[in-house]
Amino acid sequence: MSFRARLAANILLRGGVVSLPTDTIQGLSCLPSSDSLQRLIELKHRASNKGLILISNDISHFENFVENPQLLTKVEVGNKPTTYLLNAASNIPILLTGGMKTIAIRLTDNPLIADLCNSTNSALVSTSANVSGFPVAQTSLKLRVYFNDQLDFIISPNAQKNAPSHIVNLETGEEIR
Repeated sequence: MSFRARLAANILLRGGVVSLPTDTIQGLSCLPSSDSLQRLIELKHRASNKGLILISNDISHFENFVENPQLLTKVEVGNKPTTYLLNAASNIPILLTGGMKTIAIRLTDNPLIADLCNSTNSALVSTSANVSGFPVAQTSLKLRVYFNDQLDFIISPNAQKNAPSHIVNLETGEEIR
């Protein structure tokens, strides 16, 4: 694991918010604790009823967040990043679901995400690296314009697809995007 990934993992474990390239777009991430989630929502000026995505390389990281962990056997890493909606467990922070009955999860083979999830033994909360209503930051400069010095760490954006994931409701089979 790179020095930057180790540093980011330590910051996440201390409740920090980091920006990093994901399998889709440049994201903002934290661990799924109430304090970190609140800070992330405030940084983005995001409505608390929108919900957030959990990402990980390890399906077991999602087990405590979903109502029916057996459905996780249907979650897979495909050719196109796919976010799955499942009924949420009743005891998770409301900021993760935005008060909805479902939670969004994405299994990824992204090496950086894998390093961070393995180091923290947790899924990561992920959302686009922008202030709500503005385009996603695709450069470190744009991240600094949006967030000034409020992010705890930035792993610079790389040349990536910058396309959102496919979304499937795993409970109903409905393809949303």
